[in-house]
Amino acid sequence: MSTRKKLPAHEVGTGNVFADLGLPHAEEHQLKAVLVVQLKRLIAERDLTQTAAGKLLAIKQPDLSKLLRGHFRAVSVEKLLRMLTAFDQDVEITVRPHRKRGAAGRITFIPAA
Repeated sequence: MSTRKKLPAHEVGTGNVFADLGLPHAEEHQLKAVLVVQLKRLIAERDLTQTAAGKLLAIKQPDLSKLLRGHFRAVSVEKLLRMLTAFDQDVEITVRPHRKRGAAGRITFIPAA
């Protein structure tokens, strides 16, 4: 007899929790979220305090704390990209035709290996 448990009824997500929740501007929120995760990783790699990281990024520590806890609605994608460049990161933006004709394009974040 099999010991595998049956999974409860569920839906497979799209990979974007903001879209799954039906939020407007879901792709922008997803992009901001992955940029903030990347920023948090860079801060941890350098073993910086939020105060030291805030000085490097030219923002106050409480604002950085809010950002790292997911409160990034008021922060633009451009500002997040500039924060990454403050950590000596190159940011490349590539625009190309979408593979499926008639379908909306998408925004994808691909971290360097």
